[in-house]
Amino acid sequence: MGRLVVVSNRLADPRKTASGGLAVALGQALEASGGLWFGWSGHVVQDGTPGEGELHLSQAGRVQLATVDLSREDHDSYYLGYSNGVLWPVFHYRLDLADFDAGFIGGYRRVNQLFARKLAGLLRPDDTIWVHDYHLIPLAAELRAMGCQQRMGFFLHIPLPPPLLLAAVPEHEWLMRSLFSYDLLGLQSEADVAHFSRYVGTETPADILGEHEFRAFGNTLQVQAFPIGIDVDEFTALGRGRDAQEMFDQMRSEYSRRRLLLGVERLDYSKGLPQRLKAFRQLLQHYPENVGSATLIQIASPSRESVDAYATLRQELESLSGAINGDFGQLDWMPVRYIHRTVMRKRLPGLYRAAAVALVTPLRDGMNLVAKEFIAAQDPDDPGVLVLSRFAGAAEQLREALLVNPYDTSRTAETIQRALHMPLEERQGRHQALLARIKERDVHWWRESYLQALARAPASGAPGS
Repeated sequence: MGRLVVVSNRLADPRKTASGGLAVALGQALEASGGLWFGWSGHVVQDGTPGEGELHLSQAGRVQLATVDLSREDHDSYYLGYSNGVLWPVFHYRLDLADFDAGFIGGYRRVNQLFARKLAGLLRPDDTIWVHDYHLIPLAAELRAMGCQQRMGFFLHIPLPPPLLLAAVPEHEWLMRSLFSYDLLGLQSEADVAHFSRYVGTETPADILGEHEFRAFGNTLQVQAFPIGIDVDEFTALGRGRDAQEMFDQMRSEYSRRRLLLGVERLDYSKGLPQRLKAFRQLLQHYPENVGSATLIQIASPSRESVDAYATLRQELESLSGAINGDFGQLDWMPVRYIHRTVMRKRLPGLYRAAAVALVTPLRDGMNLVAKEFIAAQDPDDPGVLVLSRFAGAAEQLREALLVNPYDTSRTAETIQRALHMPLEERQGRHQALLARIKERDVHWWRESYLQALARAPASGAPGS
């Protein structure tokens, strides 16, 4: 059996639980095969030469870690420019925030070529290569152009937009052609698969061979949905730890007379945070019995602080939360606790468990694992209620959550009120069904089902272009 080679923009040490369930799950597969994990080192060389970068090798158990430095010019065009200035907003349906600077794509392709050159020298003929996320879409095409014929799969962790939005991306034809250099394309949801099928049917000279099989540019590509999960057992065990218990006890003591609503995510315009605060304001306005009782704890971890759109979003959230507190707050109660700081992962289960309602209401999300973590953290005898955006990929699976349209703040407020007053028996029934779903399709199911599908997929081994 050959090695598994994982390629991603950033790496994590799979031996550390702080890395999260995904890193641990990938690490288990890598450890089993004596695999290789390859990506950017996180280091930017200020005076480095574009298209060049030093390769660093280290060992984590049986897993070899290989990282490459980036020059300042490459980092700014590949990472900030094209990946996060073009692909991220467009794939999250925000054309208005995309910076369509044609110069970015040169750096994006240059870094993928750099990664391909550095990786190719480390590969063995029987390796299986699994590439992750939007930063590295053209990597297989670059490897194929160098003669690499290993089996290669790609997984997109963010949403794939509808064809008309995707067609707004500069060089979208080249990007989609690059995907056909892989043997298997994994997407988060059936909606994403439908978007890909429609794009291929209207924008490329492809033959649709079956429900999940497409042929174009001389290659055959399998496309399937593999909704990513969490390590339920690992997260449940984390909830039994001292840090999680202390957080739970602290929250229950401090808010013994309150009902806690909770939001936890990175500060990002895709997460629907302003709409969530506006919905909470309407909850207080339309259902005044919540004044003095319901408290929203909104954690928005720092993210891409140097990008203008994120700075503007932070200002808007601070203004909204300040206005709500000013209009509704009392001497012994503030309705919103807005925290622009990261909470340690080992404390999160206690915070989730203390919440009566979780608000997971992104405007668009590939999956959203916070929703699944909240479910795993609950006391089954007295569980909280999940309010989930219908535009999160998780909504396809988590049908027993209360689904909302985050743009409709009035109806969202009504749903939050329903969640706050849901009878115990209904809460228990919904939680039981949700917990069964996330256990059935956890992160280990995701990994194994993807790798099994990749092993079955017809290997093209054909050069990309």
